Order: sequence, then C-alpha cells, then structure tokens
Amino acid sequence: MSRATRWLRVVGIVLLVVAIVAAGVLWFLHRYQRVDQVIHLPPRGEAGYNPLYALKQTLLADDVAVQSRQRLNLASHALTPADTLLIFNDPRSMTPPEARRLLQWVDRGGHLLVRTPGLAGWGDDAYSPLLAQLDIVPMSGSRQCEPFQVEGEDHHVEFCRGQRFRLDGVEPELAWGDLKSGYVYARLAHGQGHVDVLADFDFLINSEAGGGVFADGGLDAPKGGLRDGPHRALARQVLSPNYGKGTMHLVYDAQMPSLLRMILVQGWMVWLPLTLALLAWLWSRMQRFGPQLPAPAGERRSLLEHVRASGEHLFRYGRGVMLYAAVRQAFLMRLRRRDPVAAALSGEPQIAAIAQRLSLPADSVRSALQTPSSHDKAAFRDRISTLVQLRNRL
Repeated sequence: MSRATRWLRVVGIVLLVVAIVAAGVLWFLHRYQRVDQVIHLPPRGEAGYNPLYALKQTLLADDVAVQSRQRLNLASHALTPADTLLIFNDPRSMTPPEARRLLQWVDRGGHLLVRTPGLAGWGDDAYSPLLAQLDIVPMSGSRQCEPFQVEGEDHHVEFCRGQRFRLDGVEPELAWGDLKSGYVYARLAHGQGHVDVLADFDFLINSEAGGGVFADGGLDAPKGGLRDGPHRALARQVLSPNYGKGTMHLVYDAQMPSLLRMILVQGWMVWLPLTLALLAWLWSRMQRFGPQLPAPAGERRSLLEHVRASGEHLFRYGRGVMLYAAVRQAFLMRLRRRDPVAAALSGEPQIAAIAQRLSLPADSVRSALQTPSSHDKAAFRDRISTLVQLRNRL
C-alpha cells in the first residue's frame, strides 16, 4: 500500500468521525430544549437558626431600626418608650422582675408582643408571671383554626396550632375571637403603651422552603411565613402602634438542629459508605450458617500430647522399664552437674551422699535407684515420682 493511499484512508476515517459527531450535536440541539429551573437552597447563616430573620430583613428594607437577639437581657439592651419588643420565646421562661420591668416600660409608651405558651405545662408550678399580671387565662382544649380573609387573596386560616386564651376582667382595645371559643389575639392598653397577646407567631416566621428575604416577590418564590399576603397584612397590623417610631427588638429562640440530625441529613455521604463497609466486614467475619453440631476435632500437633501418648503406649505394652531408665538417667545427669562428687560414687556411699544432700531418708533414695519389675505398676509409679522429686530438689 502506497503512502498516498494510506493518507487518503486516514483522512476518510477522520471525516467520518467528524460527520458522526456533528450529526449527534445537531440531533441533540434539535431534540432538547434549554429551560431555566429555580432551586431554593436551604437557609444558611443567621437564616438557619433565627426564625424571625425574614421579618428582620423586611423591616430593615422598610428603613425600620431592628435589633435581633436570642435573650431578653434588659440590662444590656435598654428600651425607650417608642420601641417595640416582640418576644418569640416561651413567656414562662421570664422571671417576675423582668415581667414587672417590661410592664413599667409599656406603661411609659412601649409596645409589647407576646404569645401564649403551649397547652402542656400550664399549672400552679408552671405559669407565666407576665401573662398572670395581664390577667390572661388559657383555654384548655381550644385549639382550632381561625378564618382570615384579605381582599384580593385566597381564603386563609390562622392560629391552627396556637393556644387560645380568655381575659379575666380586662376589656381589650382590639380582639379576635369570642368569649365562648376563646381569643387568638387581643390588644390591651397599659398606661401609655400597648400589649398584644397572640395565640401563636407562626405567621411571622421564615418560609418553610427558603427561610430568607422575600423582597424579590417573584411568582416562583416558595410560600409560607411572610411570603403569604395575608401574613404580611396581619404582621403590619400587629406591629402598627409604634411602627417606624423607635427600634424593633426581636427576641427569638434559636432553632438549631441537633447534631444527630445534621449527621444523618448532611453527612450521609460519609456514614453510609462506612456503614456498608462495616457490614461487609462483619459478614466476612461472622460464623456461617450450618448444622448445630460442632465440626469434628482436627489433628493436634502438641508435643506434650505426643510424649504422653508415647509413654502410655510403652507402659501399656510392658515397656515401663524403659520409661524408668529415662527418668533415672535424667536424674543422674543433673546430679553430675550439681554434685559431681556424689555422682562419682557408687553403691551405698552414693545413696548416703544423695540422702544427706537432699535431706531424705536413705531407704527412699535406695528404692528410687533400683529398677522396678515390669509388672509392678505401684512400684513403678512410686519410684518415678521419687526420681522426679529428687531431680527437682537438686
């Protein structure tokens, strides 16, 4: 094949590949259409733990001074008569001195907004000193939704999870509810200021989907919280007495998810593979399913077992004299190392020397050094035992 023919073949293959790629691109561009998709990310930063973050940002956008914090702390944050204080926390956590100071501040012109606590915990030893001074009495078993209609908006309901209340000898300026079913909202005049008591503040919290600022107002914005038109209208009404006059103080209870929940939801990319690897390792190490009877014992290679079996075999077949001779030889070898003088002797002098060294009777030493009869098992055991004892004493 010539060089020109080879180059023509290469060029043809390249052109074919380019044509296939171009056809695939044209098919893709003709078949699929590019669209935009809005994905609302979970809240981050302060929006993740401050349920009133959307309210704070909305007030700032309306040129209203706002201070947001997790604790009341009246010593560090002084209140002026033109301020508004919204306590999102459970009012039962407030001490009686704090309740008195707040009512004194309201008497000078402040605006206080509080909520009723949940139904659980009401009793003689768990009550709110602030609500008690305002003559607020809870209505047990009175949780139900309250219809709320705003012009131009769909039908709406509010305070479905809130705890209703009744007023004991107090006439409110504004009220929502009735004496039979209880109130979900009441505005009480207190000196020159006002106290608004609500069954719940769920219409002021961040939206469930985004939890951020709703200033964009787009049609694709997730609903809930202050993104709903009725919620914005209701929020503007309850904040109206001192709106724009002073500072809005928002006291909230931080809503931080638990560490376990964060690990389960956000750390699954780590713990799931580790869990699978652990299960795989346990499966490889676990005992396989099988019969309940244990497996037969395998061959054992213990040297002591072999020696013991060999001795039992020799003794069973009348070779006990060989075993005795081995033990006697081991004793005499140690005697040569420890007492060469006694080992060099023989007969009665040797027996006397060994007995004197080991503090034993000469008869026992003499009997131990005499070879027993092959059929006398008792003499064999006694003399073997004595020789072992003599060897250990050297």
